[in-house]
Amino acid sequence: MLAAALPLTLALAGFVGLTGTGTAQGAVPPAPGWTLQWSDDFDGADRALPSSANWQTDTGHGYPGGPGNWGTGEIQNYTASPDNLSLDGNGNLRITPLRDGAGNWTSGRIETRRSDFKAPAGGTLRIESRIQMPNVTGAAASGYWPAFWALGSPYRGNYWNWPGIGEFDIMENVNGLNSVWGVLHCGVNPGGPCNETTGIGASRACPGASCQSAFHTYRFEWDRSLTPNELRWYVDDQLFHTVRQNQMDAASWSNMTDHAGYFILLNVAIGGAFPDALGGPTPTAATVPGRPMLVDYVAVWTRGGGSNPTDPPPTGSSTLYARPGAGLGDSTGSAASVTLASAGGANYDGTPNNPQVFTSSGITRTYNGGSTQFDLFVDAGTNIGNGPQVRVSYDRTGDGVWDRTETYQYFATDPLPGYEHYTQAKGLKSSTGSHGNLVNGKVRIEVWNAIGGGAGTLGVGNQSVVRIPFN
Repeated sequence: MLAAALPLTLALAGFVGLTGTGTAQGAVPPAPGWTLQWSDDFDGADRALPSSANWQTDTGHGYPGGPGNWGTGEIQNYTASPDNLSLDGNGNLRITPLRDGAGNWTSGRIETRRSDFKAPAGGTLRIESRIQMPNVTGAAASGYWPAFWALGSPYRGNYWNWPGIGEFDIMENVNGLNSVWGVLHCGVNPGGPCNETTGIGASRACPGASCQSAFHTYRFEWDRSLTPNELRWYVDDQLFHTVRQNQMDAASWSNMTDHAGYFILLNVAIGGAFPDALGGPTPTAATVPGRPMLVDYVAVWTRGGGSNPTDPPPTGSSTLYARPGAGLGDSTGSAASVTLASAGGANYDGTPNNPQVFTSSGITRTYNGGSTQFDLFVDAGTNIGNGPQVRVSYDRTGDGVWDRTETYQYFATDPLPGYEHYTQAKGLKSSTGSHGNLVNGKVRIEVWNAIGGGAGTLGVGNQSVVRIPFN
């Protein structure tokens, strides 16, 4: 199977055994034996945008500082316009590629705010969606590239660590062919254990009705209950692709799986390496715009195991969420926000000023030699020049003395509404003290606006997360 010729193809697969004929099925269906961790059934008014608590919208031709054309050679401009991205009023998300009179293409792409979807230790993760691909075939479909997929969380804020952090292409399709591709990307590019940039993939025709003419359910499973671990792809409950842990070296598998988890994406690209490889330069003059991909729901379940996707990963890096009410612990499972006070035009770089403070105590863990990581959801609204900043402090024995304090460079927000990701990639500004084992210890994070003249917002609940280097 051929995928993108540059970093980033497409992701994950789902199932519920329903094939439908183009109408929405309402709520997420039950999955006996599984525990629902997260879902969106896209209920809402026609032309409403998808939930901003669940999704963030990608715009333009690439991530800031990342590879051009999203790393795949696709040509469309992603927008937040309801013409390209909206609910349809019938329980579906609608992503519609359009072409203007000058021949320029636009479309839509969203990704989950959560980036911690992971198989529990000894258990299984299941990600699925019920989707009707754009209902267009033949020459009119040249260049269409719909996808449902997932990327490893370390990609956020870096954009150059693909494919080592992992990519699960659950459903991708090109040029209106009656086929679903499931692909794993990993290791190094080019070559490596996943044969990049192609990836390890398989494809098959959709069961019964074609992929384009009806809804089908695409499911991906990451199974850690088996030895070796398995990754599996399904369409309408029919298994069509499996990758096992022993198909690659231990380091590549670990780099792909031993991080906080994955975030999920939905998009319809136009043109790029994959459709070009199967149909020549795309799109063409015959390509017809305006044929949407419809998504009935996206859901994430787990089964078995001794922990859930928000528990510490096997490497021992404890995952702590900023919670409403100043706590720091497990995800609440729902999104909320708190206000970051304005810096009032002053400069508080490195010095907390009216910070939001989150604390966790009674922690007994062994230092693993690593470093602090974080992913804070920050938004300055339409304010210009804000700079949220974070300080992370460790009290190793709970005696009130902060034995290790780390202050990170502030993050310059943009003046566009919508959360951005402030991560440790901004760099450490200063630190004091040293790490050591926690014995009934405490962890504290403080977030404030270091510069700027307006207030901001910090996402909490199931959003902003700090990963501390302790087993």
